[in-house]
Amino acid sequence: MKVRVTHSLRGRLLWFLLAAITIAAVAQASIAYRTALNDADQIFDYHMQQMALSLRSRVPLTSTEDANADTPITGNDDLVVQVWSPDGVRVFRSASHAHLPQRAVLGFSNVRANGTTYRIFSIQTDNQTVQVAQDLAVRRSMASNLALRTLGPIAVMMPILMLVVWWVVSGSLEPVARVRKQVASRQADDLSAVSEAGLPDEVRPLVQELNLLFGRVRTAFDAQQHFVADAAHELRTPLAALKLQVQSLERSDSPDAKRVAVARLTAGIERATRLVEQLLVLARQEASVAGGAPRQPVDIAGAAKRAVAELASVAAAKQIDIGLQRADSGEVDGQPDALMILLRNLIDNAIKYTPEGGTVDVSVVAENRGVTVTVEDSGPGIPPAERERVFDRFYRVPGSDVKGSGLGLAIIKSIAERHGASLALGESKRLGGLEATVTFPA
Repeated sequence: MKVRVTHSLRGRLLWFLLAAITIAAVAQASIAYRTALNDADQIFDYHMQQMALSLRSRVPLTSTEDANADTPITGNDDLVVQVWSPDGVRVFRSASHAHLPQRAVLGFSNVRANGTTYRIFSIQTDNQTVQVAQDLAVRRSMASNLALRTLGPIAVMMPILMLVVWWVVSGSLEPVARVRKQVASRQADDLSAVSEAGLPDEVRPLVQELNLLFGRVRTAFDAQQHFVADAAHELRTPLAALKLQVQSLERSDSPDAKRVAVARLTAGIERATRLVEQLLVLARQEASVAGGAPRQPVDIAGAAKRAVAELASVAAAKQIDIGLQRADSGEVDGQPDALMILLRNLIDNAIKYTPEGGTVDVSVVAENRGVTVTVEDSGPGIPPAERERVFDRFYRVPGSDVKGSGLGLAIIKSIAERHGASLALGESKRLGGLEATVTFPA
């Protein structure tokens, strides 16, 4: 028969407490039995010893016929008294059907006879041997009665104790049931905090962690809603432009007009592709934030070298001089893929806004306060009044003729904040353009 193991905390507590009460009752009964048996041994041994001493001087020798008369010399039927002459003849026996062996060990001893065990005390004088015996079953019976008297009240109280235990356990677990009902009755989009009122100290940390999880999920859910809304808004414009360019291509009659329409359509597709790529990058970053991607030590200087190498061809197409001015050895605890995206976006943003023939310099400086990555360019820079707004999604500096999605700096800021780094924009004193600085704390 397979025993079903309960996973209910209430059931386990009740069963464990019932077992504990039962074990305590049995242990108490066992202790009471052993204590009563030990006390009975001491009392009856003393009684037997005193009886033998009193009979030693009072009982005269008589004939064997008198011994067969079963003359009682004590009123206690539990005790068997026998008197033997020096030549081994029994001269007295109390009114009992027990026949004990003739030979006796002086003092106390246990003898097996008549299917039971007797406790015997023997004493010898010059003219007789007095033997007082008692069936040990009498002592065990007395000890058992005392143990049952001890166990009886406990057995009567056990149902009451179990009712009290059930009431206490159920009352203690009531806050847990209340939390379960609160969570079960919620709608799918209800991510508000669960009440911690009245919760036990052992359960409160679990609910606190649950509320923190709800907070993280709510943040991710809000970010997803904002992302979807922003993406839909931003994709509407390029898609509408693509539709107009297709219609213009259909209406074009001359080869030159068609060539212009095709070029515009291709440029529109490239802008839409770039926007979708940036949106996917942003979505992956937000997903990694919500999922808690693992971190590891990252060599920032090595990552900067790889980013410069990957974008060297893009810079060469615009005849931009790009280089790594300084590359101190330093590690940052973070996500390698995210940090590569941060470095590529910083350098790509500088290349994009730097005119042909310009310069882009990258440097990695390791100091006691942390590791600083600086990207400088010789482009137009960003006015001080716009340097905070450019971190907003899809925001672009008014009057800029460079095509973009307005997501590059937003992605950079999101990754920097996730790594505890500070991002600052300023003016490059050496090149005259924008200086973007990301400082990772030590």
